Amino acid sequence: MRTLLVHQGEKPLIGILEDGQLAEVFFPQEGDTAEAVLLGRVERIVPGMKAAFVDIGQEKNGFLPLEEKNTGLPYPKTGDAVIVQIRKEAQGVKGAFLTRDISLCGETMLLTPMSRMVGVSSKITEDGKRKALKETGRAIAQERFGLVMRTAAENAPEEELAAEAERLFQQWEQIRRAAPTAHVPSVLMQPRSTLEAVLDDYRPRGIDQIVTDDPAVAEKAAGIAPVQVIPENLLTIYKIESQLKKAQERRVWLSSGGTLVIDPCEAMTVIDVNTAKFTGKRELEDTVLRLNLEACGEIARQVRLRNLSGIIIIDMIDMKTPEHRQMVLDALEEAFASDRVKTVIHGLTSLGLVEMTRKRSRPPLREMLAKQEEAHE
Repeated sequence: MRTLLVHQGEKPLIGILEDGQLAEVFFPQEGDTAEAVLLGRVERIVPGMKAAFVDIGQEKNGFLPLEEKNTGLPYPKTGDAVIVQIRKEAQGVKGAFLTRDISLCGETMLLTPMSRMVGVSSKITEDGKRKALKETGRAIAQERFGLVMRTAAENAPEEELAAEAERLFQQWEQIRRAAPTAHVPSVLMQPRSTLEAVLDDYRPRGIDQIVTDDPAVAEKAAGIAPVQVIPENLLTIYKIESQLKKAQERRVWLSSGGTLVIDPCEAMTVIDVNTAKFTGKRELEDTVLRLNLEACGEIARQVRLRNLSGIIIIDMIDMKTPEHRQMVLDALEEAFASDRVKTVIHGLTSLGLVEMTRKRSRPPLREMLAKQEEAHE
């Protein structure tokens, strides 16, 4: 059972609950800039880094790699005005990460005006469906732009896909025409609202119900799933604050009595699986396997909820047989299958550690909570 919870109080929150447990959380804030398309000015070129620093009107200049596969654009010069998109928001001492490979996001596709490539989401695995979507995408694009077909495109009618592509292309044309006369720096396209982005991402995955305390949200979400408007405090009803508090703790207890110890650091995140109070009644190998299998589901939930990214190393309890090790890797793959963020399980190292990577899409939960508190001081 997947519930989309939308709280519009003093501290707005959007949560995804799966079987009553908080699986992912978003904090809508004014000033969110990820996906925004901007007109910036090149302040400095760094040849050794093949990059430029660009004034985009923020406190810190944005970082722009100059060798991007899909753009075919020449190197800019210092002082040039450039159309860029924020790929990652400024974080800590680093300015925003920028790209000239613009992508405009719709419900069923991404349109990439600087490319002519047509691709299909890796979440769509059936060969026949992938081939059909590529052919449809090429017929729609006609070499005018590139497309990446999202999971929601899998069952969408061709007419609907063509209409969305045309809408996104016209959006790009407006940006392109506005740039020559726009002030530098300035915003050429505002990003989607957090709610729009969440609805776009989760609609193809399925939302069973939407619960909100805002009637305006109910209107916007009508037709996606049954909507319930509850005027009471949703954070209390669904125990959101207590779940967020637990998600900041280092130690996570498993229902069997085992624990996870989660240590994020600068280079990577390390997750240690421990037996703690867990004592199986059968032989040791069976006990270890059952605990590791249980840990897989909770690891996936904690990684999504805490929004951990980059390199993640998991120290499972040591298993003696290759069959058990493979069962745990398979369980981990299955547990992350519903993750909307690209996650790759790379396998076991020679020391028996699980290596995985998760694409960075947003700051980690702890940082987002701190940012929210700062905004409301």
